[in-house]
Amino acid sequence: MRGIRGAITVGRNEKEEIWQAAQELVTKILCTNNITPADIGAAIFSATEDLTAAFPTAGVRRIAGFDLVPLFDARQCAIEDSLPHCIRVLLLVNTDTPQSSIHHVYLRAAADLRPDLEG
Repeated sequence: MRGIRGAITVGRNEKEEIWQAAQELVTKILCTNNITPADIGAAIFSATEDLTAAFPTAGVRRIAGFDLVPLFDARQCAIEDSLPHCIRVLLLVNTDTPQSSIHHVYLRAAADLRPDLEG
């Protein structure tokens, strides 16, 4: 089992925008790592305190194959000067891929969280 991390920012605290961002992030992680929903043991999402319009997991449930994946939402710690309007995810994936070959995905302003992954 491997953990795959990712994050994305949302422009506005609106239900559809939160859902679409969560879907974009998860879809990109799946494509980048050549995995399917059936490979995922569980997914843990967190959102900053300024995102209150929707659960990110509700948007991910709309992706084909995610009806059986255990999904969990949490609130991120309120840390001074942290990135606002941010959704983070940890996917626990059944894979034989070595940790060094896993591709973590950080989109939009969330790319600033992991500058070491650029390129």
